[in-house]
Amino acid sequence: MKFFHFNPQTQKKLRRFREIKRGYYSFIILMTFLVLSLFGEMLINNRALIVSYEGDLYFPTYADFHPGTDFGLDYPYEVNYRELSDKFEQEQSNNWVLMPVVPYSPYENDASTGIFRPEPPDATKKHYLGTDTTSRDILGRLFYGTRIALLFALGFMASVYFIGVAVGCAMGYFGGVFDIVTQRLIEIWSNIPFLYMVIIVFSIIPDTFTIAMRILILLSVMVLFSWTSMTYYMRTETYKEKVRDYVAAAVLIGSSNTRIVFKHILPNVLATLVTFMPFTIVSAISAITALDFLGFGLPPPTPSLGELLKQGTQTLRTAPWIVMSAFGTLVVLLTLVTFIGEAIRESFDPKKFTVYK
Repeated sequence: MKFFHFNPQTQKKLRRFREIKRGYYSFIILMTFLVLSLFGEMLINNRALIVSYEGDLYFPTYADFHPGTDFGLDYPYEVNYRELSDKFEQEQSNNWVLMPVVPYSPYENDASTGIFRPEPPDATKKHYLGTDTTSRDILGRLFYGTRIALLFALGFMASVYFIGVAVGCAMGYFGGVFDIVTQRLIEIWSNIPFLYMVIIVFSIIPDTFTIAMRILILLSVMVLFSWTSMTYYMRTETYKEKVRDYVAAAVLIGSSNTRIVFKHILPNVLATLVTFMPFTIVSAISAITALDFLGFGLPPPTPSLGELLKQGTQTLRTAPWIVMSAFGTLVVLLTLVTFIGEAIRESFDPKKFTVYK
């Protein structure tokens, strides 16, 4: 039983996409990372995956915290599971702890000398990429920072498409005075400086706001100043499609404007939408990284690529592993998305402006 049935033209485009190997494999790699990142707490976390104590099993990763008294320790705050694992091993008892591959939280300070400072990569301590200027694990910060950047970019793309497609299709379909007035309003709105607005907005946000709320505000500000470019593409495509016979037939049988736009015209401009998706994601990741680098992006202590890049430039000579890790991750991430975008553009372009071998 098939859950999805694509028409022959779409199947041809998908086959063409699979033939462009670097784009196809980039898509597989990126999707694999995205799926793994959704379960990132099982890979990089300072909470144990499983604790076996006195014959009972505990699963602290996605559960409430366990005080030390739950495992025979003499303190009421949350267990340090790395120390608990060492304790069980020294006792040589039947109790055991299964830790993630990287047993550190991205927010956790782990200063071996008691002083917060960057330390080079050390596989024995499981700091595989070293620590940053406040002794936080870089691999953990990069992993969760990349996950946040991708999810942020996907949310940004969905919001920009929702507004841009709706406004652009309306402009192209109705035309006339509505089209002219909307164009002038968009031109005025586009002239508002984006960076200054971000600085102003974040300067007046109270510190009492939660991190999730501050991220949502940042996403909203970026979307408000980024949707306008999509309207021009959709306006042009809608103008081309609305004069075709199938639209005239839909009008003749009494279809509503909403149905004509979203049920008939929009599916026929799908190639334009799909082609711009990866490049919208690239622009979102680049923008949030640049804002983080300048200090106007994700609120601290949220893991982010831009914040690590900023640390790395400040400690370039004393701790080069910070900037190398952050810059390398950003380059790989943007390269993968760019390869996907090029492959999609090639596979959905009937004129095939470029040729891949």
